[in-house]
Amino acid sequence: MPEPTAPSSGSPSGPGYAESRRGGVVLDLLTAAVAAIGPAPLRIVDAGGGTGGVAVPLAALGHEVLVVDPSPDAMVSLRRRAEERADGSADRIRAVQGDLAELPEHVPAGGADVVVCHDVLAAVDDPDAALHAVAEALRPGGLASVLVAGRGGAVLARALAGRFTAAAALLDGSGDPAPGRYDPAGLVAALGAAGLQVTATHAIRVFADLVPGALLEHDPAAPGALAALERSVAGDPQFLPIAARLHAFALRPDQPV
Repeated sequence: MPEPTAPSSGSPSGPGYAESRRGGVVLDLLTAAVAAIGPAPLRIVDAGGGTGGVAVPLAALGHEVLVVDPSPDAMVSLRRRAEERADGSADRIRAVQGDLAELPEHVPAGGADVVVCHDVLAAVDDPDAALHAVAEALRPGGLASVLVAGRGGAVLARALAGRFTAAAALLDGSGDPAPGRYDPAGLVAALGAAGLQVTATHAIRVFADLVPGALLEHDPAAPGALAALERSVAGDPQFLPIAARLHAFALRPDQPV
């Protein structure tokens, strides 16, 4: 699958800063990738979809979205967000309470055209088993969108904050007890071990978490410029090692990899 091109960043006075921090670049990439798969409705599973930041926009495009999330409060917020729209999104979203390990209980093997797994692997006990569950849910040729915490970006953020010992510990692996934090090669390897073939990787939130908030608050043009900058580097592999988040598209091949 060719790598999709992200849409333009829009008005500098719009929500560029918020989007750059909350994954607007990823949503742009995902929307383009989903459109390339085929017309709506596609069967999309949003594992750990929370309050619907991804699910609702995809449902608004006409897709059928199943959200699996362990938080009952998130389920309520998801339903409220969907019902606030006047485009019938709420009718195309189904939400069930459960975690990623329980995904096979809610999605038959091969039952999804797309599985979204964004910022979830750091919250599960066994990230490798979670990725296998994602792969099992996909039909052959189906697409996984996986967003994870980047190890290099965390090292950089700690160092810039003056936490040099913590940065060094994270760099050598002794100071990061949380699972689900990856470097680019590790993410590709983990997806491959789950039977998924990586087609594209993206550097997400390269600068957004490092820019002082005061700068963005006092310069009206800064949020839009930052969002545009994030979009411009997302597809550049030289920024992957320092990104706060790493994103990958991966296919479930027709034959085992």
